[in-house]
Amino acid sequence: MATRSWFRNTFEAALARCMLAALEYTPRSAAEHLGAGLALALDALVPRLRQTADKNLTFAYPDRDAAWRRQTVDGVYRSIGRLLVAFAKLPGINRGNVAGWIRYEGFEHYAKAKAKGKGVLFATAHLGNWELSAYAHALLTEPMNVVVRPLDNPVLDEFVEARRGGSGNKLLSKRDFARSILRALKDNEPVGILVDQNWSPDNGVFVPFFGMPACTNSTFAKMAARSGAAVIPGFAFWNEGERKYVLRFYPEVEVTGDAETDTARVQAAVEAAIREHPDQWLWIHRRWKTRPEGSPSLY
Repeated sequence: MATRSWFRNTFEAALARCMLAALEYTPRSAAEHLGAGLALALDALVPRLRQTADKNLTFAYPDRDAAWRRQTVDGVYRSIGRLLVAFAKLPGINRGNVAGWIRYEGFEHYAKAKAKGKGVLFATAHLGNWELSAYAHALLTEPMNVVVRPLDNPVLDEFVEARRGGSGNKLLSKRDFARSILRALKDNEPVGILVDQNWSPDNGVFVPFFGMPACTNSTFAKMAARSGAAVIPGFAFWNEGERKYVLRFYPEVEVTGDAETDTARVQAAVEAAIREHPDQWLWIHRRWKTRPEGSPSLY
């Protein structure tokens, strides 16, 4: 990877901070319109993202037509706009007003998992609002450990990490996280990991995802087996009627100890959740980029 210049890092960070400040200090209703506009600007300025999303939807929903795919991708950008607004306003979200942003559903699954005493592994995804879900859980119940990938821009990364940890969560870098996760689980703490990204073959296995082989990191499944932690799928879905998010926990995923089997089970849980709200998943990600040996590129 080419070395990034100081000027580029500083300029990008300043631009992002200005954008977030505009959303943070604007009343929520107006900020939602502004966030939607920023998402539309992203759509217009980077057309390849919509092209990727449309292609992914043809893989995942071969029976759906172009109009449905277009409407779904439009929903993805609306979801991105809402996520930007919530992320900008994180510093102002506290125990006194968090209920205006999000509520629980299926909390009994988390409570049951926690009672086992071996930690809880949250299997989550770029679905709904993954930033707010972790932030809010710390306010509503207890802080958690969140595995994050450091941003390529170190100036922006420092700013984003400070915001993510504002409710008391501990951030674990993806570059060196295994020991920290196992230690947290041993102390019966919750750990949240995004499990829906494409992975390289060196530490990934191909498991079904929307009927196609998707290379997926198997470390999550291996740590679940090693620690004995309960695996709970959890996602924060936008509820238009309530004008807030619903942080929904699902029943525990049984862990067998076989990494490929367990990875497939977790991905099946993620797929089922996406099918509930297909317009809230980040289809702009090239999920099937890594292909089985000998298979042609899909992108």
